[in-house]
Amino acid sequence: MQEIENGSITSPKRFQGAGMHAGVKSDSSIKDLALVYSTAPATAAAVYTKNLVQAAPIHVDREHLQDGVARAVILNSGNANACTGEAGMDHARRMCAATAAALGLVNSDVLVCSTGLIGSQLPIEKIETAIPLLAGSLSDQGGPDAALGIMTTDTFAKHCAVEVELDARTVRVGAIAKGAAMIAPNMATMLALVSTDARVPSADLKTMLSAAVSRTFNCITVDGDMSTNDTVIAMANGAALADGVQVVANSADGHKLGEAIEAVCSEMAKAIARDAEGSTKLITIQVNGARGEQEARQVGLSVANSNLVKTAMFGCDPNWGRILCAVGYSGVDLDPERVEVQLCGTSIYADGAGTAFDAAALSTAMQAEDIPIDIDLRAGSASAQIFTCDLTYDYVRLNAEYTT
Repeated sequence: MQEIENGSITSPKRFQGAGMHAGVKSDSSIKDLALVYSTAPATAAAVYTKNLVQAAPIHVDREHLQDGVARAVILNSGNANACTGEAGMDHARRMCAATAAALGLVNSDVLVCSTGLIGSQLPIEKIETAIPLLAGSLSDQGGPDAALGIMTTDTFAKHCAVEVELDARTVRVGAIAKGAAMIAPNMATMLALVSTDARVPSADLKTMLSAAVSRTFNCITVDGDMSTNDTVIAMANGAALADGVQVVANSADGHKLGEAIEAVCSEMAKAIARDAEGSTKLITIQVNGARGEQEARQVGLSVANSNLVKTAMFGCDPNWGRILCAVGYSGVDLDPERVEVQLCGTSIYADGAGTAFDAAALSTAMQAEDIPIDIDLRAGSASAQIFTCDLTYDYVRLNAEYTT
């Protein structure tokens, strides 16, 4: 597998993207509408938030994906179109219809995503006016612009792509994503699109995507809040393969493609955690020695969601008691006498007690932008990796002022 420099959702063959300002946001210099389009027929699959309060676009996408086919995704930022009643459902369908008309598709071949403030109606007329212009600007170089169009409080556009050698032929996998807060499994206030020019039956694509999401987007947390809108969509158009050649989930090629999908999802997940609202550090929690992967994830998420751990990381305070406390209340049956913890490569807890370490030196090491926490439960051979961020003054300020 090889990373593609400045790769994006349009790196795979016959995918195009675009982004523009449509008037959802008041600042005309900011893009707030994005479009991703496969010029070839494509299968599709999606994974959604598990929040019981779900935005209108999710309901529409479930309807449109019943046949496992999609050619385009229209996305807006600045307005979540969530908790907006029947009008919101109508607006989501109108976004799909306008996109379908602009691209010569049937409505059900278009998926829709929205992100932003909950409870406000979309300026649907502005969006409908902009969609033909957006479709007219589609380009195979337009992936980064599409990534800009879905940003809310993100500080940078998130996109990547990789190339992988299959027995059949070389294929590419690309991605874009957004997310900065209301980030917690399952999944987060995030949108992500994954594209590939491999040909994959929709059921197999769903299997690969779900496996990737479970180890990436469902392993990040910023503030423990689960959104109404989070959606990850994958599309596969087969443009890199000969006619009739398919990649199925439980084959050698399927495993390689699944690893590539997981790789771009992981890159996007880490970018979301790094760009969390107000954050200054990316915290990687590696849990080893668990009896099963689920137990490892449970311990890692317990530590990652601890506000006391997150504030200690912000303050460069090597307070190992907070980490051990979160391990202990994770709900996993473990022996504290066997647990070992390292922070920034320094042993801070082992054999049932804190270890001797240079607190001043460790505090200095914690000033880095990447903070590793390694936890060994010494109970088995399973592991998991969780990504989070520090909790800062700016997170409180940004969310206190979000609607005002």
